[in-house]
Amino acid sequence: MGYNSRRLHRVPLIYTTNRKKRLQFAHAHQNWTVEDWKNVAWSDESRFLLSHSDGRVRIWRKQNENMDPSCLVTTVQAGGGGVMVWGMFSWHTLGPLVPIGHCLNATAYLSNVSDHVHPFMTTMYPSSDGYFQQDNEPCHKARIISNWFLEHDNASHKSPSTARCYPINMGQHF
Repeated sequence: MGYNSRRLHRVPLIYTTNRKKRLQFAHAHQNWTVEDWKNVAWSDESRFLLSHSDGRVRIWRKQNENMDPSCLVTTVQAGGGGVMVWGMFSWHTLGPLVPIGHCLNATAYLSNVSDHVHPFMTTMYPSSDGYFQQDNEPCHKARIISNWFLEHDNASHKSPSTARCYPINMGQHF
């Protein structure tokens, strides 16, 4: 009948509220030009596994080849480890790539923002026309992060007509 055993496709989970926020963001910025987007710096963090894939690996083999070296994958006790990095980039340049040595919570993220985001933004956008964009990660929305951005928001360089760049949860104008 044409049916075969297949793996499910993996897609990112996007909650209904997040879909609405993404749509609002798209509508709010649909008229931005390339010049507008050149003033945005983006950031994200990613985890990379060092010794294996966390996805299911499939191979083609014959029934009696199950112990053939070409049909085996080695394992490492305790998973083999990984590395998490945080980075940022803009139209103009790449920002720092920062190794994250532990779980990224709000306190660790605050340290990252103060040590790397602020210097990058003030260097790249000295006339305060840059926007910092981050995703909807829970540690990005923490009160201490919002308070830090409010304290370091240089309102004297903003014009009242400046369109603020809000990411899925929040943005920061520098």
